[in-house]
Amino acid sequence: MLANMPRRRGALIVFEGVDRSGKSTQTALLTQNLSSHQIPSILRRFPDRTSTTGALISSYLSSTSEPELSDEAIHLLFSANRWEAVKELEDALLNGTTVIVDRYAYSGVAYTAAKGLDLNWCKGPDKGLLTPDLVIYMEIPIEVAATRGGFGGERYEKIEFQEKVRGCFKQLKEQDPTWRVIDADRPVEEIQKDIVGTVLEVIERVKEMPIGHDLWSK
Repeated sequence: MLANMPRRRGALIVFEGVDRSGKSTQTALLTQNLSSHQIPSILRRFPDRTSTTGALISSYLSSTSEPELSDEAIHLLFSANRWEAVKELEDALLNGTTVIVDRYAYSGVAYTAAKGLDLNWCKGPDKGLLTPDLVIYMEIPIEVAATRGGFGGERYEKIEFQEKVRGCFKQLKEQDPTWRVIDADRPVEEIQKDIVGTVLEVIERVKEMPIGHDLWSK
């Protein structure tokens, strides 16, 4: 009897936003809250700095010197880092585990396009990745994010550049109905309450739907 029951999958929940917008804090809290609801979940961050490509990316991000690779090559490296994780993420979803992701292909596109590269070209390497069921965009003024601890410690953490990134995120949001904008300039607990309510609705809605494998393919 149980073998004939439809398999219920987990949801793919992606968090995006400029640097220091509170993604890491909110993704960690969400994982804890889902656990309290007896909903299995895992948290993954991109770039994954533990993989082969991730070690190169970590070195690049922490360096203040001119990179040896072109912007195009760096973009492909970030994309490869996401492709490395596809099977792991898909297996988790199929097993009923909700996957929470701190940064995904949208960040890859926004940060590279902010350097002046064509937005559509930037999407190309990630076409066909797993499609998120929900993208939570943490909206915060750049000047507020810049006051938070650690801002300026990595290559891209400059106010002028972050403003460009924010503009690119806005373009991506306008093209994707799965985005939910969250006001991230509020108390942590208030933000998390909004996030949990939205995520629980999405988990219930998609549990018997097929997993999407067509990010930007249509």
